[in-house]
Amino acid sequence: MNEQPTAAITSSDTTKQLAGTSAPAVSRSEKQHIKCVVWDLDNTLWDGVLLEDREVSLREQAFEIIKALDERGILQSVASKNDYDCAIEKLQQLGVRDYFLYPQINWNSKVSSIEQIVSALNISVDVVAFIDDQPFEREEVKFSLPAVLCLDADFDGLLDRPELNPRFITSDSRMRRLLYLRDIERNRVEEEFVGPRDEFLAGLQMVMTIAPAGEDDLRRAEELTVRTNQLNTTGYTYSYDELNHFRKSSHHKLLIADLSDKFGSYGKIGLALVERQDTVWTIKLMLMSCRVMSRGVGTILLSHLMQEAKKAGATLHADFVSNDRNRMMYVTYKLAGFREIDHGQSASLLVNDLSRIQPFPDYVTVKIIA
Repeated sequence: MNEQPTAAITSSDTTKQLAGTSAPAVSRSEKQHIKCVVWDLDNTLWDGVLLEDREVSLREQAFEIIKALDERGILQSVASKNDYDCAIEKLQQLGVRDYFLYPQINWNSKVSSIEQIVSALNISVDVVAFIDDQPFEREEVKFSLPAVLCLDADFDGLLDRPELNPRFITSDSRMRRLLYLRDIERNRVEEEFVGPRDEFLAGLQMVMTIAPAGEDDLRRAEELTVRTNQLNTTGYTYSYDELNHFRKSSHHKLLIADLSDKFGSYGKIGLALVERQDTVWTIKLMLMSCRVMSRGVGTILLSHLMQEAKKAGATLHADFVSNDRNRMMYVTYKLAGFREIDHGQSASLLVNDLSRIQPFPDYVTVKIIA
């Protein structure tokens, strides 16, 4: 596994001034890593056309590729024009059904199917790869969804593509498909639940743990900064070495949050980086996995930081860099009482007087580890 530091792109002068530190420069990923591979079936995943041949078999290398992608934490799904029941039965017979989340097997366009998958997984289209043997299908997707990486059904060198090789493979990434399967079960139970939402959330028996990031957490912490786009206050990514610098620094707090409930663990789902000066603390980065926002836990990490800053007698500032995806985080800051005091060219600076701190919700047990 390649463990060399990722290439760093130096942050702007404005961001450096806001940071007020000689810490390593912020790095940004040059390419989006693929989070989901969407497979066609006929003459792509398997040899033959199911409704004509019926005795189709997986193509050579197919199972090894599926398994390797799964172990790298890359989700997989299906977009196929086929009979749903027949195709699902065949995937089951071939021993690969459980690898595919939210398979779209119907007679709709591949564009529509990919959009359904993206929506169900709550990811963006620019982290999706689509594999299909038909040039027409690839061109149609490329035209309507130009951010999708469209690939021919040529398996040679597929696993060597940089977009399909995350820098680190963490325990969270190895179990990513399982985490999504648990989410599917949670969502099913929620759909069947009759009663107030807070009652349902309380029934999940959620426990959130907030702790200083240890050295063992740094690979997952870097992965969170790379993978989390929508619920990221700045969009900056940090390398393992940069995060390790902040972890050791007496002028910074690097916190990581874990969530679990009666169905099992969600994994490490939140990260915060705070720069501490004598009278001012500044949140340099706060992010939360999109998978947990519907669980009503999105403000807990922020409330904790507000409580800690108030105990220290400090004013709390926050950097915010707006992009086309993270407006929800800006709204989260505003609802928590932050106001904008400087709108720079590349970043805004917000401040909170800590006169109103939102309590932790009753339906979550919050454990703070010093």
